[in-house]
Amino acid sequence: MLWDIDLTLVDYTGLGRRWYAEALTSAAGVPMRHLPEFPGRTERSLAREFLAAHDVPHGDEQVERFFDSLTAIASRARPSLPTLGRALPGAPEILAALAAEPDVVQSLVTGNLPTLADYKLAAFGLDRYVDFEIGGYGSLSEHRHDLVAAAIEAASAKHGVTFRSVVVIGDTPHDVAAGLHHGTTTVGVATGRHTLAQLTESGAHLALPDLADTPAVLEALLR
Repeated sequence: MLWDIDLTLVDYTGLGRRWYAEALTSAAGVPMRHLPEFPGRTERSLAREFLAAHDVPHGDEQVERFFDSLTAIASRARPSLPTLGRALPGAPEILAALAAEPDVVQSLVTGNLPTLADYKLAAFGLDRYVDFEIGGYGSLSEHRHDLVAAAIEAASAKHGVTFRSVVVIGDTPHDVAAGLHHGTTTVGVATGRHTLAQLTESGAHLALPDLADTPAVLEALLR
């Protein structure tokens, strides 16, 4: 099970905008004039577009410097994260239920940097259920399907098996497309900015309104 984070498991609406503005000032010394569309994007894609839009050099070195600024900002904000967001309904319960299944491994395919992913989930005790070591993170590539490939490869190497089933779960058509690119089962969750119909039209094998009904979601994911 490969989970997206933002607006799938947790909601930190508005936090990305604040962090990006602060990181831009810190890394490049300029104020924010433009904000990219966040949903479903990777941090590497966002950072490159963001820097370019502000006439800041946006090569790998500058992107890494921007990542360092984001990580430092997140580290300072970490104690406050439980008050800056929320776990979405059913997220703790479904993660716990899947963790109790002996043949299920849970990790992440998220646009977040690894440290930000850890902090965002740990704020609500969700970090205990996922293996961060085998996740696919937004620092890796501008293309989300590369993150899915990295997570599958890492999980297979760590456990020494070829997984019979891989399920990618997220709230955007980008999540769905990344899973479909690798032939995984894809599950859309309409807790973000896309409707059930939009997620279904994007090719999701299953679209859920939310994660609130734990028995029903568990049955659907293990089907």
